[in-house]
Amino acid sequence: MPTTTSSPIYVWAWLPRATSPIPVGALEQRGRNDLWFRYGNRYLDRPDAISLYEPAMPLSKEPIGPFEDLHMPAPIRDASPDAWGRRVILNQLTGNRGGDAETDDLTEATYLTQSGSNRFGAIDFQDNPVSYVPREHSASLDDLIHASDLVEAGLPLPAELHAAALSGTVMGGARPKATITEGQIQYLAKFTTSTDTFPAVGAEAAAIHLARLAGIEVPEFRMEHALGKDVLLIERFDRTPAGGRRLAVSGLTMLGLGEMAARYGSYPDLLDVLRVRGDGRPGTGAALFARIAFNIAISNSDDHLRNHAAFWDGHQLQLTPAFDLSPCARSGDTSTQAIPFGRHGEKNSNFAALISQAAVYDLTRAAARGIVDRIITTIEHNWVEAADRARLPEAARNLLWRNQFLNRAASYDLPSLQ
Repeated sequence: MPTTTSSPIYVWAWLPRATSPIPVGALEQRGRNDLWFRYGNRYLDRPDAISLYEPAMPLSKEPIGPFEDLHMPAPIRDASPDAWGRRVILNQLTGNRGGDAETDDLTEATYLTQSGSNRFGAIDFQDNPVSYVPREHSASLDDLIHASDLVEAGLPLPAELHAAALSGTVMGGARPKATITEGQIQYLAKFTTSTDTFPAVGAEAAAIHLARLAGIEVPEFRMEHALGKDVLLIERFDRTPAGGRRLAVSGLTMLGLGEMAARYGSYPDLLDVLRVRGDGRPGTGAALFARIAFNIAISNSDDHLRNHAAFWDGHQLQLTPAFDLSPCARSGDTSTQAIPFGRHGEKNSNFAALISQAAVYDLTRAAARGIVDRIITTIEHNWVEAADRARLPEAARNLLWRNQFLNRAASYDLPSLQ
């Protein structure tokens, strides 16, 4: 058994309906980069103790080791910084060393302890088990953008921008982002980048608006403009009005897969897990089918397993609102989804192919066709309204329409609407 090589990292969590966190256990580093978790005895003795996710981290006095290639238990990795957050932390700690540093130059323990506290879900990491000290700092939208621009360019952050950059370390994904609080409402801010080949931020805003009109559960949003850039502010759905936080796990964790095995997961696999561990609400299959159809409709082929999540209350799973509804750049008619929507690997970005899998989602073909028709009609009838809400200029609208939004290839082999 490898020996411990660093001080413990204490894991704190917000339990359901709680407005403040409590210590639930600790992580120990074994070897250079693996983190092992153990629940605290005092936590296990609490009558309201729940697992951080039952299949992966059941309540037990036994240590829980890293899962596959994640270097830590899967629910802990869900709360760890992702690609963009790691770039920010690397910049803060190394100044990027002229762009030569790589994100794997730092340990997983470093990423957990150097990231901000306002992370996705209801877990945080501290250096002591007694008092909770959040790593959170307020910053203006201008400072957030300035900090993200420097990180993107690989330039060192001046000390006065370290606090602003910290808020960009807590959420997943590869694009520049940060968290921001206005009054009692918390937002995820997404920024444009110098490498964008089309208006990604505005396109996502339009997609969120159209998804809601099509009957898909999505968070509230609004557009802002700062330092000459468009900023998409998305209201965080993992926070409660009373100031609590909601435990959540990624689709990857739900399926019990590591990063290298993510390509083997599928939408039917997600649905199977929700049938077993979900809250039993009717229509889950239809809701998941609608999300797939909408992703096809907006050319979102980046619908991988970390772009799906479910709330966990200690007993049951419930799908979160849809997120990262981001149209992708595409050329030509051939496109596939990131994960299959059929049980035999079917994943062509095509409505007819999706409808052929209707039974997987507890739907008749007629019902599946009805969902697809509703999404198509909603987008066609409300595109101008959505583009206005997203503040898309005319050139951007012309670029996105019938390319990302309702690309002709999506409707191949689909009979005309009656």
